[in-house]
Amino acid sequence: MELINARSMLDAAASAATANHPPIERRRRLSQAALAVANQKVQRAYSPIVIAGAVRVADFFLLSLIGVTLYLGYVTRLDGFHWEYVAAIFGMTATAVICFQAADIYEVEVFRSQLRQMTRIISSWAFVFLLFIGASFFAKLGNEVSRLWLSAFFFVGLAALIAERLLLRSMVRGWARQGRLDRRTIIVGSDQNGEQLVEALKAQDDSDIDILGVFDDRNDTRALETCAGSPKLGKVDDIVELARRTRIDLVLFALPISAETRILEMLKKLWVLPVDIRLSAHTNKLRFRPRSYSYLGKVPTLDVFEAPITDWDMVMKWLFDHVVGGIILLFAAPVMALVALAVRFDSPGPVLFRQKRFGFNNERIDVFKFRSLYHDQADQTAAKVVTRNDSRVTRVGRFIRKASLDELPQLFNVVFKGNLSLVGPRPHAVQGKLQSRLFDEAVDGYFARHRVKPGITGWAQINGWRGEIDSEEKIQKRVEFDLYYIENWSVLFDFYILLRTPLALMTKNENAY
Repeated sequence: MELINARSMLDAAASAATANHPPIERRRRLSQAALAVANQKVQRAYSPIVIAGAVRVADFFLLSLIGVTLYLGYVTRLDGFHWEYVAAIFGMTATAVICFQAADIYEVEVFRSQLRQMTRIISSWAFVFLLFIGASFFAKLGNEVSRLWLSAFFFVGLAALIAERLLLRSMVRGWARQGRLDRRTIIVGSDQNGEQLVEALKAQDDSDIDILGVFDDRNDTRALETCAGSPKLGKVDDIVELARRTRIDLVLFALPISAETRILEMLKKLWVLPVDIRLSAHTNKLRFRPRSYSYLGKVPTLDVFEAPITDWDMVMKWLFDHVVGGIILLFAAPVMALVALAVRFDSPGPVLFRQKRFGFNNERIDVFKFRSLYHDQADQTAAKVVTRNDSRVTRVGRFIRKASLDELPQLFNVVFKGNLSLVGPRPHAVQGKLQSRLFDEAVDGYFARHRVKPGITGWAQINGWRGEIDSEEKIQKRVEFDLYYIENWSVLFDFYILLRTPLALMTKNENAY
């Protein structure tokens, strides 16, 4: 009897300690070498594809502006305005961008150089004018084109292009020094194959590959402590933890294709990360068609997983979130003001409530909501989920939770903080549990939801999987629908989900309390 009483007292003490002190988050211990990498100050990466696209747009608008300005300032005063001139200017500018593309000017490596970039620009720009002069001659329009305007367009346009490229070169070199253009890479396989791969990558000029280190599960003599100067950082299980703490862009397997079983076991652990995963083919005797490979310089690789929503997709999603989110916030402001007043007068305490949630790549973010629980019973870690007829929920809180009006302040996260999207997997609480198990313990691949930024609404929510999670099926279905969304994302898909959300709130709210 005394033993039972003592155990009850210990359980009560543990419960009280948990209530006063939120549970400590589980974090895997890393080696000193891996910690040194994780503690490096790393800047956010810039996409070379987006940079090149922005330069194309800048070239087009810069040259068009110069041509039209010179035309309006000189030719129109003498001969009046003619749309044919403007059409010819846009045609010449578009041709120039196409020629620049054909000359491989729109590459970050070329942006860094000076001589190679300038010679290609001068020759391409001169070719465009020779082409225009030849076309004018055969069309018998030579007498109708102002020679002074054409000469001015050539020399002023060339000077502007050179000035733009000098500025761009300075910016790109600055970004390179900051590491924004590097692809932070880790190698899996600390053996002879790994050493050959590291040597091949480091031997390339103007490479954007920054090798952080190597990982290997083996503890015998086959696993080298360093591969061509790159240190061994730990085991494959440590890669996930390192990727949570610092920016990693590429995981590259140096294992041969014949090590199929080992590779599959490792991929089961790594596919949840928002990184590119490739298999190096530099030592494989089995060769595929050249189009089957993607190349890191001259090193052939086979794509296994790609990071979702990158490059221009990321730009489009950012614009969608901020433009559409800003419009929704503007229209929702009166409703939010009324809800804030109702919450304020219903029970004492602050109007807004902040809670730690999982963000992109398991980042911890503060999510804003209207307070729906009594202030003295607030649950910062969501250790205890809200259930039907929960006594902690206020009268106003019950209504705004049912109608999802408590989620409206998350528009501030979208528009101003940028750590949420309008559409994406719903951010779960850090200590969210199914019975006594954390969600990631209950569902395989749970953290793969965090390969993209979470959202206010999502594909799972409009299909009825929202509210309380009290069964394994509910969390599995959420993960299943979230992964479908990630693999099939598009701006139109986001629009569709957003338009379906109000209807889903009215018809599929049986799990929202």
